[in-house]
Amino acid sequence: MKIRYIDFIQQTYHFPQDEFRVEGDELFFNDISMMELVKNFGTPLKFFYLPNISRNINRARGWFKKAIRDNNYQGQYHYCYCTKSSHFSFVLKKALQNGIHIETSYATDLDIVKRLQKSGDFNKEKKIICNGFKTDQYLQRIGEMHRDGYNIVPVIDNPFELSKISEEVDGQIDIGIRIAAEEEPKFEFYTSRLGIGYKDILPLYKNRIQKNNKLNLRMLHFFINTGIRDNAYYWNEFFKCLRLYVELKKISPRLNSFNIGGGFPIKNSLAFEYDYEYMIDEIVYQIKKFCKNEQVEEPDIYTEFGSYTVGESGGAVFKILNQKQQNDREKWNMIDSSFMTNLPDSWALSKRFILLPLNKWEDAYERVFLGGLTCDSDDYYNSEQHINAIYLPQYRASKPLYIGFFNTGAYQESLGGFGGMQHCLIPNPRILLIDRDEEGKLSYDVFSEQQSPDSMLKLMGY
Repeated sequence: MKIRYIDFIQQTYHFPQDEFRVEGDELFFNDISMMELVKNFGTPLKFFYLPNISRNINRARGWFKKAIRDNNYQGQYHYCYCTKSSHFSFVLKKALQNGIHIETSYATDLDIVKRLQKSGDFNKEKKIICNGFKTDQYLQRIGEMHRDGYNIVPVIDNPFELSKISEEVDGQIDIGIRIAAEEEPKFEFYTSRLGIGYKDILPLYKNRIQKNNKLNLRMLHFFINTGIRDNAYYWNEFFKCLRLYVELKKISPRLNSFNIGGGFPIKNSLAFEYDYEYMIDEIVYQIKKFCKNEQVEEPDIYTEFGSYTVGESGGAVFKILNQKQQNDREKWNMIDSSFMTNLPDSWALSKRFILLPLNKWEDAYERVFLGGLTCDSDDYYNSEQHINAIYLPQYRASKPLYIGFFNTGAYQESLGGFGGMQHCLIPNPRILLIDRDEEGKLSYDVFSEQQSPDSMLKLMGY
C-alpha cells in the first residue's frame, strides 16, 4: 500500500519536473537543496532565484523569433518588463541585462529609470512605455525625460493627457493609444476603466493628434485583464483591436507598433499546462493574415510581461510551528509567518501557488489546513490549484516539517508592503537572492534581514 507523500505526488502528477526533484527525503528546486537553504538562512524566508528571470525572457524571445520566421512575418518583436510586478532593483537589473525595454505605471517608476541609467544599468535608447492614468507629476516626468534624450513613449489613457504632453515636450514625441477593452462577461462592469473606447479613438486621432505636429502616433496598445488565453473571449477582443489597428494605420502611416500587453500565465501547480509556443505562433499568424487581407504593413509586436518575467523566480519558505486539532476532521498546521502579509494574493484574490514540503517526503501524508500567525480568520491557505484540499506529510513534533511556496515572485511585496507596518505587526521575512555565474556556481546574497520590532515601532511614532 502506497501511503508515503512521495507516492501521493507521483500518482497525482508527472514527477520529477524540470525545476523540482527529490533526493532522499528532501526537495531540490533548480538543483538547490531547500533544506540546506533552511539550515543556512532559517525561516521564515523569501528568496529570488534570479536566473529564472533571464530564462523566461529568452524563452519568450525564442518563441517569437520562431513564429516570425515560420510565418515569414515582416515586423520585429520587442520584450518589455512591466515594472509594477516587482520594483526591486535586483529584478530590474537582472531583466535589463537581457536588453529589454520597460513599461511603467506611475511617476516614481521614472525616477527608478533615471537611477538605473545613472548606475549604467539602463540605456537611454531602450524604450520606456508609459501606461496608466497620468497625473500632472507623471506627465511632467515624461516631459523632463523626453527633453533629456530618453526614448520615452507615453500611451494615452484619456484625451486630457494630450494637451499636457504637448506643453511638456520640446519637438516631436512618439505616443501610443490604449484601447479600453471590453471586460469578460463575469466582471461587474462592461469596459475597462483604462484606455479609450473603440469608437472614440479614430475621432480622437483625426481631431486632436493628426493636427498636432508635436505628436507622432506610433503604437496601438491593448490588454485583456484575464490574460492571453486560447478562448473565444480573448480572440474576439484581439480581432477587434486588430481591426482598429488596420483602420488607424490607413490614415496614420507612421503607426507601426501593435502592443498586446501582458498576460502570460505562470506555473501555479504541478499540473500546470499552457502551450506558449502555440499561442505565440497563432498571434503572429493572425496579425500577418489580417494585415495581408487589408493590405497594410505588418507592425512590430510589443509585449509587457510582468508576472511571467519575475513570478517564477520567487519563493517563500516556512516552518510548521505546531498542529492544532480543532475538531475530529480539521487539522491546522500553523506557519511561522502570515499569508495575509507575505502572500497577499492568496488572501485577497484566492490565488494559488505551488506548495510542496521541503522534507519528510518518505512519511505518510494527511489532509490539513494552513494557518498564519495574525489574529484574523482570513489568514489561512486551504486548497491547491487543482483540488480543494492540501495534503502534506504528517506532522510530528519530534521531526519539524518545512514547506515552500514557489513562483511567488510577482506582486507579493508590492501588495503586502515591504519594510512598513504589517497586519498584527508580523515582520517581513529575510529576503535572499540566489544567482549563478557563467560556470554554474551558486551565489547567495542577503538583500534584507527580517524586519525588526524597532523599525516598525519607529514608523508608528514610538
